[in-house]
Amino acid sequence: MSPDEKLSILIKQKALELGFNFCGISKARRLDEEAPRLESWLRKGHHGKMAYMENHFDKRLDPRLLVEDARSVISLMISYSPQLNTRVSSELKVSKYAWGADYHFVIKEKLNQLVDFIAETTGPFSHRVFVDSAPVLDRAWAVNAGLGWIGRNTMLISRRHGSFFFLAEIIADLTLTADNPFGGNYCGDCTRCMDACPTGALTAPHELDAKKCISYLTIELKDAIPEEFSTQLQQWIFGCDVCQDVCPWNRFSIAGNEPAFQPEGEWTGWTVREWQALEKTTFKRVFGKSPLTRAGFLKLKNNISFALSSAETKNGD
Repeated sequence: MSPDEKLSILIKQKALELGFNFCGISKARRLDEEAPRLESWLRKGHHGKMAYMENHFDKRLDPRLLVEDARSVISLMISYSPQLNTRVSSELKVSKYAWGADYHFVIKEKLNQLVDFIAETTGPFSHRVFVDSAPVLDRAWAVNAGLGWIGRNTMLISRRHGSFFFLAEIIADLTLTADNPFGGNYCGDCTRCMDACPTGALTAPHELDAKKCISYLTIELKDAIPEEFSTQLQQWIFGCDVCQDVCPWNRFSIAGNEPAFQPEGEWTGWTVREWQALEKTTFKRVFGKSPLTRAGFLKLKNNISFALSSAETKNGD
């Protein structure tokens, strides 16, 4: 066994010890096949008001522009699928990924531990860690590392355990043994995600118009939610899980074992009235370490009001 193969095996073993469910490796290269898709998506304006998506086009495609002399991309997945006995009875809906602590901090700590382990084996090396926080095409790299395929709902799907995963990467100047890219697409003729999307955001297979996506409307969009969605929010106030909940592959979801991702805080049992009564001091206390801080207090309050008025409008119809 070559030193590269041995190191690659050790990295994967350590990743599992740290709580990651899957780890795969790709050779650092320019993702030429992704360029036309990204360019088309931006040209259609599907990114909405996420202007940052227009920046660093070349860096999104080539990790060697993010880490000098990068040779390998280590892709990692960690489940946030709830335990079978998990109960969240909140009358307003929050996406599962936000039920616990902010994943950015939890996963970055694990990545840093993995980096320290690698450095103990190889000595200092040039690298950067990424958790949904830089111009990196996470899903494309996961496919290249053999971890799954990109479904019609644009999510990375594992054939063994569905799509409720966080993705992360380590881009390094290490020469490692690359895995074979994932071959094929196992969505078949299924269109459940497209059919179920409340706002019609999945405009074509593998194409998301973010401007219509409930996650975008309730998190990324800083303006008021357009009235055209006044009957479509289905009481979602932060994110949306519909396209994943209906996906047949999520019947095989592996329950997450990371305690930090388990439901946390009194909000999990709140009634509509308690959500409406939310004040800033309570928001800071309950959601201080939660992904909901990304939306912020005022945005969340507006989402609550819009979701409730949406429900009233729909019932009135």
